[in-house]
Amino acid sequence: MDQRPHIAIIDPNTLSVLGLKQLLQTVMPIAAVDTFGSVAELLANHPERFVHFFAAMNTVLENREFFNEHCRRTIVLTTSADPNAQLSGFHCLCINQPEHQLVRSLLILEQHAHGGGKNLPPMPEVMKAKFLSDREIEVLALIAQGFINKEIADQLDIALTTVISHRKNITEKLGMKSVSALTIYAVTHGYVDINKLK
Repeated sequence: MDQRPHIAIIDPNTLSVLGLKQLLQTVMPIAAVDTFGSVAELLANHPERFVHFFAAMNTVLENREFFNEHCRRTIVLTTSADPNAQLSGFHCLCINQPEHQLVRSLLILEQHAHGGGKNLPPMPEVMKAKFLSDREIEVLALIAQGFINKEIADQLDIALTTVISHRKNITEKLGMKSVSALTIYAVTHGYVDINKLK
């Protein structure tokens, strides 16, 4: 039986669904993320198996009864960060923000809901394996905190070319090129405190 937590995204906007799905799979690699264009589609696919519903604001408003019953598991996707424009009684996530801020918001949601993963099944050993050297972990933590190569070199008292070399090794070992993906990896593996993200 599949022990992974299942997350549903319910949004008729295919493009935003695909982007959010990729981010969620990076933030919670243990989770299985399913996407639905409507609540009717969700209801036809055993909605009780999902630990979270990420749903567009208009989808929640049009299906208020269903989402009210599942308000603790629902995250409403909004286009405004203004608290007055968000639905009370629901966790809300503003999707209209720069990628690094959206990643930080998702990480905060994940950390608060699953405090260090305590409510999640254990990660497979291959995902827990330590791929990086201690120095690479130091470099990764500084990358996640928003430091540029020169600042990293100064902080660790190493040459700029050494930082570039470490950065190349990190991206090759992890198969991740974007700063957002590296940030998510660093936070979820406990290499950097989420409160230190810029």
